Amino acid sequence: MATPDLFEEPFDPEDYVERLAWRQHGGGSKGGAENFDPQVLLNVFTHTIEELKVLNEKTQRRVEKLEQLSQKEEKEHKARVAELQKLNQMALNQFQELDERINHIATKVVHLGDQLEGVNIPRARAVEAEKLMKYFSEFLSGDIKSDVFTDPFRLQEAADIIQKLHLIAQELPPDKFDAAKERIAAKYLEIESNLVEQFKTAHQAGQKEEMKEVAAVLLNFKGYSHCIDAFIYQSQKHAMWHSDVFRGITRLCEEVNQLILEVFSQPENVMMKFVLNIYEGKLQDHIKESLDKHRSDTEKYLKTLFQLFQQTSQLSADLSKYKLGSDANFLNKLTKHIFGKYLESYIGVETTFLKTRMDIILNRYYNSINHQKRHIPSGGIHDLQARIRNKTNLNIGPAIETYGGETFLSQEVAINLLQESKEALKRCELLSSSKDLPASAVRIFDILFEKLCMEHIDYAVDIGLQAISIPEPKTEPEIYFFDVVGQGNAIFHLLEKQFSDALVPLIISTPRYQEAVTRKREIMELIDSKLDGGLDRTITAMVGWIKHILTTEQKKTDFRPEDDSALMELYTPACHKVTNFIRKEIIKMRDSLDGKNLDATLTEFGVRFHRLVYEHLQQFTYNPRGGMLAICDVNEYRKCVKEELKVPLVDSLFETLHALCNLLVVVPDNLKQVCTGEQLASLDRSVVMSFVQLRADHKTGRLGKLFADFAQKTRERAGTGPSEHVALQ
Repeated sequence: MATPDLFEEPFDPEDYVERLAWRQHGGGSKGGAENFDPQVLLNVFTHTIEELKVLNEKTQRRVEKLEQLSQKEEKEHKARVAELQKLNQMALNQFQELDERINHIATKVVHLGDQLEGVNIPRARAVEAEKLMKYFSEFLSGDIKSDVFTDPFRLQEAADIIQKLHLIAQELPPDKFDAAKERIAAKYLEIESNLVEQFKTAHQAGQKEEMKEVAAVLLNFKGYSHCIDAFIYQSQKHAMWHSDVFRGITRLCEEVNQLILEVFSQPENVMMKFVLNIYEGKLQDHIKESLDKHRSDTEKYLKTLFQLFQQTSQLSADLSKYKLGSDANFLNKLTKHIFGKYLESYIGVETTFLKTRMDIILNRYYNSINHQKRHIPSGGIHDLQARIRNKTNLNIGPAIETYGGETFLSQEVAINLLQESKEALKRCELLSSSKDLPASAVRIFDILFEKLCMEHIDYAVDIGLQAISIPEPKTEPEIYFFDVVGQGNAIFHLLEKQFSDALVPLIISTPRYQEAVTRKREIMELIDSKLDGGLDRTITAMVGWIKHILTTEQKKTDFRPEDDSALMELYTPACHKVTNFIRKEIIKMRDSLDGKNLDATLTEFGVRFHRLVYEHLQQFTYNPRGGMLAICDVNEYRKCVKEELKVPLVDSLFETLHALCNLLVVVPDNLKQVCTGEQLASLDRSVVMSFVQLRADHKTGRLGKLFADFAQKTRERAGTGPSEHVALQ
């Protein structure tokens, strides 16, 4: 049976038909196609359609009935709304009538009040004038007997009267009423004094309402400021001061501000005067006492000044939440006022202390290593001696002194100097005005440049330069300059970081920035040029010592042995001594240098060492056994530079040199093949020929003519003129 519940949303007609067919036996797909009976399905659909028609008719009748009920309710609701609107309009009309009547009565009441006031004010003034005339007559006669002036409980009433009499007395002619004016002035001062005393008593008793009343009366007196002064004095007198003055001031201001707001009619001015009194009294005395105590110790003086100014600035920031008049910079001006005389002389004290402090640090270091700083001569004859010593093998001038390998550089000293300047810049940023800050900061850093760079690093570099050996030493040189370079660069990195972190933010937007950058660059370039020159001389000394080893240790007969006993050794004694020296010095080089400095130094040394070995090998004549021994030496050199230097250019040079040495042992028939090999093909023919000429059989084997014929045929095949091959550097 079809019911309305089957068609509730969401309703899917296809799903409904499928379920209807599935429930009928033979109407669905159960059992396969042979069990399907279309007639059953048709009967079910026909019956269901009839049921749906009946259901539709019922539903339609129900809808019509509901629509009729809805229309009836709508008509009734409209009638009720119309009735309510009518009642609302009646209430509005009545309200307007009532408002008009109230306004009319109010106008009459105001008019009546004006008439009464017009009658009462002149009458009240007349009564008051009569009283004032009565009181004035007493002062005129000198017989003051009114209770109001003698009763202490009517002090505020007496104050109002005497204040008015005082104003009247000022308008009277001087001669006739002098006595009365003097009596009024005396009573005025007496009452004013009594009011101030009454205010003090109320303040001590904590009677805020009485304080407020008395303060309001005194507001019209000339001595109102005495009331404020008394309040300020009493507030500080009973304050419990802590060892930390600044915390005590903050706490006191919090308490007093609340009382001022409750008592005085102009709290901003009173609070401003209270803070002014605190700053110029208790706070200024504390600052003076603290700084005077450390006048003899500049370091403690500067640290105390910095701490006090910082605490005072923080105090001003904390008190800025109170309303202190119309001047927004009131507290900042107060701070600068109480520190004025100290800030004026600050930068002079700071720079003098910084120089002295840095001198102490440097002297302490030199004393710890038992060194007396000495003047390093420069210019004139000294420069001439240095140039002669560097270009020749003559040691002109003072003897070379290595100081036991001491570099005279200390990162600890550098860090201490940097820390001192950092603290000075920190103080300078706080204590210098915005106008003076850039110049003062640059002055401080100039002192650092002078003490750290010139008096420490530059001095150590000059000492290190004097300790470098002559170009061709006769004894093994003591190489310490690499340590000087390494430690100097490390200190430079620290200096560069502090320059960027501490100085630049203070001067970046001022002309002083470019000035400081230029100054730093000039100093670093000066010292860098000395370090570069020292590295060059050090490499020269190293190569010079290697040359001395090869010259003195290598004999002409080393490469012309008569038997195979020499081949039992892997390399010659001279080669062994050279490689040991190189390995030892490269370790020092790597320990001291880094980055591009290390790469450039290793490359320069490797190239010079290769040139030396190349030229050294050109001095000998080789038989086959000697050629093998030369190959063994070059192979050891190649292994040494590959393991120690690790520079591709130098590796390539020694690979080529090793290939050239093969020409010393190759049988004559294979020379052509070896010369056209990959490693030798790009070399200038004269370089290749120079090694062929070193063979002992060069003339007997007519290798020169053979090589010349080969070179000519090579040029003819290539179609070139004279040789354009690359020469070996």
